Amino acid sequence: MGYDEAIIQLGDFGRYQKIIYFLICLTSIPVAFHKLAGVFLLAKPDFRCALPFENGSRYELSSNLWSLAYPEGEVCEYYDVEYSEAYLNGSIRRSSNETRSCSHYVYDQSKYLNSAVTEWDLVCGRGFLAATSDSLFMLGVLLGSIVFGQLSDKYGRKPILFASLVIQVMFGVLAGVAPEYFTYTLARVMVGATTSGVFLVAYVIAMEMVGPAKRLYAGIFVMMFFSVGFMLTAGFAYFVHDWRWLQIALTLPGLIFMCYYWIIPESARWLLSKGRKECAIANMQKAARFNKIEISNEALSELLEEGETEEDKAKQKLGEQDQVEDQAPPPSVWDLFCYPNLRRKTLLIFLDWLVCSGVYYGLSWNTNNLGGNVLLNFVISGAVEIPAYIFLLLTLNRWGRRSIQCGSLVLAGLSLLATVVIPERMHILVVCCAMLGKLAITASYGTVYIFSTEQFPTVVRNVALGAASMVARISSMLAPFLNYLGSIWSPLPLLICGSLSLAAGLLSLLLPETHNKPMLETIADGERFGKKTKGDAYLESGQELRPTPETQPLNGSVANGGGKANGHKF
Repeated sequence: MGYDEAIIQLGDFGRYQKIIYFLICLTSIPVAFHKLAGVFLLAKPDFRCALPFENGSRYELSSNLWSLAYPEGEVCEYYDVEYSEAYLNGSIRRSSNETRSCSHYVYDQSKYLNSAVTEWDLVCGRGFLAATSDSLFMLGVLLGSIVFGQLSDKYGRKPILFASLVIQVMFGVLAGVAPEYFTYTLARVMVGATTSGVFLVAYVIAMEMVGPAKRLYAGIFVMMFFSVGFMLTAGFAYFVHDWRWLQIALTLPGLIFMCYYWIIPESARWLLSKGRKECAIANMQKAARFNKIEISNEALSELLEEGETEEDKAKQKLGEQDQVEDQAPPPSVWDLFCYPNLRRKTLLIFLDWLVCSGVYYGLSWNTNNLGGNVLLNFVISGAVEIPAYIFLLLTLNRWGRRSIQCGSLVLAGLSLLATVVIPERMHILVVCCAMLGKLAITASYGTVYIFSTEQFPTVVRNVALGAASMVARISSMLAPFLNYLGSIWSPLPLLICGSLSLAAGLLSLLLPETHNKPMLETIADGERFGKKTKGDAYLESGQELRPTPETQPLNGSVANGGGKANGHKF
């Protein structure tokens, strides 16, 4: 009852809700622009040392001149000899094998006109700075999810959404005109933070405006729009070759969404949570008029009051429980590690989050190392996410969570490991295997959130999902350095991603199935679930545990359930 019932009376997912939902989904596209832009902004083309006698030379050199100037397999040093005409034409032999580090570089412009890497020479000894910039961008994403999530709960979804958009445009343009590396990186950190402000708040608005029956589909379709933005990023890179103009071009579409201020309403759920019932009813009446449904303010007020009455009863019950258990410590993530079975499951779930996030971003940012057409590889990498989401829509509520999670990770691992043994000349097959791995890891990432939610007891569910999200963000921060290893051996990132995926998939078999099982309420429930005990037999058969002293909820069990967590990959 309450607001969910009121939504049904307003036409459920009517024309008004569909239009607002579509407009909200569009904000996912510029978020994808900024998250994937680093592939092109920090692209590292082939390069070599500029030789002393060169002035504005092209990258290409004859094989004879290359062997005279550079040690075999080395591009960051050149022979420290006098490059006279006699030496260059082979009349005299090299007098010394001493080498000298590069002071200037020549870049191959056949794929990229320029990038931040070529402008600031982020290669050789400075090569780690490019990976550091992307890593700090993901740190901004982490900080933004914390800051903007708290602000949207306090000040409302709508003002924080538009504040994030304004800040994103400002710092996006600043990144495009940054005079040096540190200003660019700082601006990208701020842009990363605002991607959380834009996407998370928009995602919450979209989820809060639909009923429970539509939430799975609403969440999945928001992610599909992110995939569309993923693919469109390659379109911008195809037409805009200068990295500075590319950054600005990817930022300016954010200005279009400024007009949303007069279109997108504040979340009615948030208004109700803050006691602003009249404003919520006014927004709901606007939706009713657009859907050509007549309902009085009194009828809406009665529906909402029914929900408030039920909520008050729940709070009163919690208050009585708190008085009895006021000496109990508040739930903590450390509670998950105090019991052996719960600790084992928690570590396995954390591993799944770490692998899903790290491999997803590792593959998304690794398209430059696959060979062939870089832009085509990038587009395919985004396109394969859509069938992965469709697969989840068709199977997530029919098949077991564990089978999908395990199967997706194992398929990703085997596909990525196959790229290591395929000959380099068969780069099309390498790309196909890598993209199959990307499809599978996307499906796994979409599953792990629901699977984790059902594994953790209510009393610690929020803090547990928050900790899992932190683990995921940490691995995504490490993903740029994983791709940096491709400069040592190009298949190495895929080898590591494949090994981690395969290991995580097989270990996921140790987790109990949660599909069609009752939600776990207490720490005792969590400890017994998946453990072959008498109490677990009740849970596995779909029955609730008998209330005994050891199975009573910790302080605030219901209050801590069902909250939001920044668990998705965005």
